[in-house]
Amino acid sequence: MVIQESILINAKVDMVWKTFTDLTCWKDWNTVMGNVCSNEKCLSCGGEILCCFRPFLFPVKTKIKIEEVIPYERIVWSAQKKGFSARNEFSFQDQERGVLVTSRETFTGFLVRAFGFFLPKRRMRTLINTFLKDLKTASENQFIL
Repeated sequence: MVIQESILINAKVDMVWKTFTDLTCWKDWNTVMGNVCSNEKCLSCGGEILCCFRPFLFPVKTKIKIEEVIPYERIVWSAQKKGFSARNEFSFQDQERGVLVTSRETFTGFLVRAFGFFLPKRRMRTLINTFLKDLKTASENQFIL
């Protein structure tokens, strides 16, 4: 299952990038992922994020591994949880009116193949859109000074 969503953020790419990669401020704007912990202050290749999100009625704790960081262009992270894998690719495209941020999340694994109809695609799409809207609001309001 693949979910792709984009949002145009009316801010400069350096502001959007800083907002997205500065983990110390996620608690102030990111309403999708709670209890974010990392040994690092910024997203970096090889780093990890521990967090909690709620795709179902109950919260899910997960470890996200940062696979790729190309400054101002792309971030890729992945997570695995008992027969379920998710890989999210974020791209940042500088545009005339701002930055187009695209999230492409791919879900795979035994649980997706066997019980894919239980995976709430609509809920996952809502979480991705909420994350992008949160990023937009924080970036446009120059949340990080």
